[in-house]
Amino acid sequence: MESISVFDMLKIGVGPSSSHTLGPWRAALRWIGELKEKGNFEKVAEISVDLYGSLSLTGKGHATDLAVMLGLSGFDPVTFPIENIEKEIDFINSENKLKLNGELEVPFFPKQNIIFNRKFLEFHPNGMTFRATLKDGSKKSSSFYSIGGGFTVKKERKRKKIKLAKFAQFPFPIEKGTELLAYCKAEGKSISEIVLENEKSLRSEAEINDGLKKIWDVMLDSMYVGAHTEGTLPGGLNVTRRAFEMNKNLIGDSKYTNAEEWIAAIRNTEVKFRQILKWVSCFALAVNEVNASLGRVVTAPTNGSAGVIPAVMMYYMVIENHDANFEDVLKFLLTAGEIGSIFKKGATISAAMGGCQAEIGVSSSMAAGALCELMGGTPEQCLMASEIAMEHHLGMTCDPIAGLVQIPCIERNAMGAIKAINACEMALDSDPSKAKVPLDKVIATMWETAKDMTSKYKETSEGGLAVQVNISDC
Repeated sequence: MESISVFDMLKIGVGPSSSHTLGPWRAALRWIGELKEKGNFEKVAEISVDLYGSLSLTGKGHATDLAVMLGLSGFDPVTFPIENIEKEIDFINSENKLKLNGELEVPFFPKQNIIFNRKFLEFHPNGMTFRATLKDGSKKSSSFYSIGGGFTVKKERKRKKIKLAKFAQFPFPIEKGTELLAYCKAEGKSISEIVLENEKSLRSEAEINDGLKKIWDVMLDSMYVGAHTEGTLPGGLNVTRRAFEMNKNLIGDSKYTNAEEWIAAIRNTEVKFRQILKWVSCFALAVNEVNASLGRVVTAPTNGSAGVIPAVMMYYMVIENHDANFEDVLKFLLTAGEIGSIFKKGATISAAMGGCQAEIGVSSSMAAGALCELMGGTPEQCLMASEIAMEHHLGMTCDPIAGLVQIPCIERNAMGAIKAINACEMALDSDPSKAKVPLDKVIATMWETAKDMTSKYKETSEGGLAVQVNISDC
């Protein structure tokens, strides 16, 4: 089994999709690295990209073509200023040329050089092949697969040995929930404490804190930006941003100038049940409205489900514990990341493989278990909360209208966050020793469900809402 860090499960990137945007972007950067490693980079005369399967069917709506061009241009999805995306894409489209890695100018006609192939490659539904014609006429190509959550792999998995070596050096190598619980019991530690020990085998504690602080800062910023931006989302569905009005109505006359002051202002608002529901929904909608507009979010574990985890963490900070600080965020993210990694090892976090249960279902499960730890739950109760959350997402399809990560994706984040909180509360009031369905069995069930699900419900926009509702209806 391979090592999966919390920083693998939670990645800073650009919307709208981890598998269709962030993955292809990173694959393009990896291909440039291959060209350089083999001494072919300076010899490149022409390039093209073939997108296959789900990347082709919903690639336009997910901005896969834009991501590929930005990656080929050498831009880093973590740091590239999102306000510059339109300018860079306009340059390529108008000049019909691309500066490969910002170094080598090559002719590039997006409509001809990015080919959308409806057929599926055998290894994974999200396949892509980068091709180069060298100056001597010879051709080079390399295929990658975007397997969800921004992860990209090659069929031969050359980097697998490195990941296996890292897993072997973990003091607590974990593949299943039962193993995680066994370590917690033997060491007398919480889930986050066990995960922290594993992370410390990869990087210093200062690096862990700094990295997770950056992740939380992006999560908080995406909530704040989304809740303070009005208008209509791009893409043609004419979806009105809702977080802005929700925040405006809930916050009242409170004055603030930044995200931290916003948190303090929310803590002073009325917190009856209806307001709590609305705030949690506002947080989740805000993130995914930012995501839908090619904004910067944290893949958690995917972009399509990026709003669930920050919304639930924010709920804890503004409703449950007004003294919550970064230590609580640290525990929450470590726990959530480990639960997500167990799902990735035992099933999938790719909607192209498992439908939306693999995105919203997994994110809700991650958030439920993490919140449970902050609320004083035992490790057993935390995994029970995760199981409950996933159990009630089993079979959820991925059927985005027009291939855009908007309908039903944005609302599903709000529902996933609410389910996570509910699952946590049920677990806290339960005796885990009497649970009938352990987490590992629900993960196995999710994977069997994924394999039985037809492809039209797996991020292809060939079934469900995607065919019942046309873009012209919007």
